[in-house]
Amino acid sequence: MRWKRRSGDELVEEEVEEEVRGLRRRLLHAVVAFVAKNIMEHGVTSFCPTLVTSPPSVYHKVLPEVKVQSGGVHGAGVLGVHLEGPFISLEKKGAHPEQFLRTFGGSGGVNPLLEVYGGLDNVSMVTLAPELAGSQSVVEELSQRGVTVSLGHSVANLSQAEEAVQQGASFITHLFNAMLPFHHRDPGIVGLLTSDRIPAGRSVFYGMIADGIHTNPAALRIAHRAHPAGLVLVTDAIMAMGLPPGRHTLGQQVIEIQGLHAYVAGTTTLSGSIATMDMCVRHFQQASGCSVPEALEAASLHPAQLLGISHQKGSLEYGCDADLVLMDDQMVLEATYISGVEVWRK
Repeated sequence: MRWKRRSGDELVEEEVEEEVRGLRRRLLHAVVAFVAKNIMEHGVTSFCPTLVTSPPSVYHKVLPEVKVQSGGVHGAGVLGVHLEGPFISLEKKGAHPEQFLRTFGGSGGVNPLLEVYGGLDNVSMVTLAPELAGSQSVVEELSQRGVTVSLGHSVANLSQAEEAVQQGASFITHLFNAMLPFHHRDPGIVGLLTSDRIPAGRSVFYGMIADGIHTNPAALRIAHRAHPAGLVLVTDAIMAMGLPPGRHTLGQQVIEIQGLHAYVAGTTTLSGSIATMDMCVRHFQQASGCSVPEALEAASLHPAQLLGISHQKGSLEYGCDADLVLMDDQMVLEATYISGVEVWRK
């Protein structure tokens, strides 16, 4: 809708466009605030909102508005945005819209990312496919800028994955999902869990969607027993979390919810999860047989170590933020605290 000035009572085009931009900003802030407020009842005190593969115009509008901020009674803290795509494999795109996928081209470094994203302010993590031409220089420069690089939605072999880790990559996005399956002659990205080519003093972490749907309990146990210190529980939850069964338009996709499953409408392709973090912690502990402290560390200490903020988050050591949860003997949440202040109680 566009207006032209014809009299003093009419809005000019520029004023209308500014109104629209302001409305978009307010709506985006409201959505992030709504999520931050409601995930506290699931024991989340801080999180990384994820933006999946989108056209550049979406990144340019959204990223400047989702800022790193501390948590409190208003909601969980924002640790930075996780950009999952669009520099991923076509073959392993999963629910990501194919028409917006990108390659790095021949320019080298992060220039292709800056063109697509518009900037890296407030970005904490980028998921990319390490087999894409030019990816190694991207991984190296992102790591030097303090951005966590994760490998995912990829057909990379083990050598390509190891090279990416040597350049600075430190995470695997939802292990087993959207990557080549384990093979005894070339285990692919999964092989990083026991690789002997990880630089000294470095560790590779990996995300696990422990919702009972994305990962079979046997696969979860294999990963945990191979590399327990690197396991990071992730919900991979989409905006459909909490919505009723049926079809819903979310971002660039139409999603269909069936029970605890979220599919790209009309397909059997999983589109994220609708699991909550407390649900994932309980399922992981039951399926893996690990101790309660191990299960809790996978949702607290390990992600803090991955992001380089374990001096603030993930433990109750002296000097850390007093972010904590109270649970009963069945690991059912009773209360959530941020900076020592009760922000939610059952």
